[in-house]
Amino acid sequence: MAPSNPSDLPPLPLPPGITESYLDCTASCGLTYHILTAGVPGNPLLLFCHGYPELAFSWRHVLPALAAQNYYCVAMDQRGYGRTTGWEPPPPGPDQPAEEDLTQYTFTNLVRDLVCLVYKLGYHQVHSILGHDFGAVSSAMAALMRPDIFRSTIQMSHPHHAPPTPSFGPSAHPDPKIDIQADLAKLSPPRKHYKFYNSTPAAASDWNNPPQGLYAYLRGYFHLKSASWALNSPHPLATWSAEALAEMPEYYIMRAEHSMPDTVASLMEGEDASATESWLSRADLEVYCQEWSRTGFQGALNWYRAQTASTAEAKKDMLLFAGRRIEVPCCFVSGRVDWGNYQQPRALEGYEDREVVGEGCFRGVRMVEGAGHWVQQEQAGRVVEEVKKFLEEL
Repeated sequence: MAPSNPSDLPPLPLPPGITESYLDCTASCGLTYHILTAGVPGNPLLLFCHGYPELAFSWRHVLPALAAQNYYCVAMDQRGYGRTTGWEPPPPGPDQPAEEDLTQYTFTNLVRDLVCLVYKLGYHQVHSILGHDFGAVSSAMAALMRPDIFRSTIQMSHPHHAPPTPSFGPSAHPDPKIDIQADLAKLSPPRKHYKFYNSTPAAASDWNNPPQGLYAYLRGYFHLKSASWALNSPHPLATWSAEALAEMPEYYIMRAEHSMPDTVASLMEGEDASATESWLSRADLEVYCQEWSRTGFQGALNWYRAQTASTAEAKKDMLLFAGRRIEVPCCFVSGRVDWGNYQQPRALEGYEDREVVGEGCFRGVRMVEGAGHWVQQEQAGRVVEEVKKFLEEL
């Protein structure tokens, strides 16, 4: 599915102080961006990158509060998401189906998208770029690749880790690689990693057509990864091994035979699905349902396909930045009970590694009590306070 013409869509139900508009970047990166803005253009720019399966809408509680601190706040629907257009595959030919161009979703191209957006907004620099979940990877890569533009950065719920490096030295024998999927499949019961699942051809159909209905499915997915699910008790993992990864909940390390809707349905048995309505109202969840029903999930899932699928393009793409580190002020903000903090062993500790982040650049980990993975929605006020502290320290 492709997005409808944005001009035909009704406006989103947004809090006071947020303006919804479109920005034509077709001449540079091919996108017409859907953006939410708060504050006065010309003030220092804060850029907000959402994750999966979210939208610019996920920043609705944060934008006005930070704009009140004399910033111009802009959140965009990223490539493949929501009301941003220009990423859709061409229509299928008479004898063959349409093919997704996964080179659109390599991180050099995704950062290029952000650079084009910044220029179209009339800026040469971003005071800080903030990202949540997969958007945290966007924010970290933007700061790593173009520190002259993105002058500071905050990751939420997904720690940064260094780009891959090519084989080092004259040995003809490459380092042995762990086949984590094969190892997970050998467990009893067999398991699989959710990122691998999301990169498979079946994932989009599963996400588009959950047996429990889209509303119940998304409500369950948000519930399970939040502080509302009592069984979330995250801790650092000892190693990148099947046995260690299997300590995570099944929404991360899935049963091999389950789809994500199956996983959510199983884990939600006996749960009070209304527990998350205090921070994700019925009306707000309907926004997500309406947008995903209209666009489908494939464009957004292409981020997983490009980064974790068997294509070598994304890995080759990132070798350009081998040995590169973040050299602007940065910090990490997350919910205390978010397993995303630990899904890649020692990634969070990597911020203290001078080969990953430059001397004096890391400004600390800020854990938010009473929040899981959706920290800027679960505890918006606390997130605003942590962001303000970081910005005041710059």
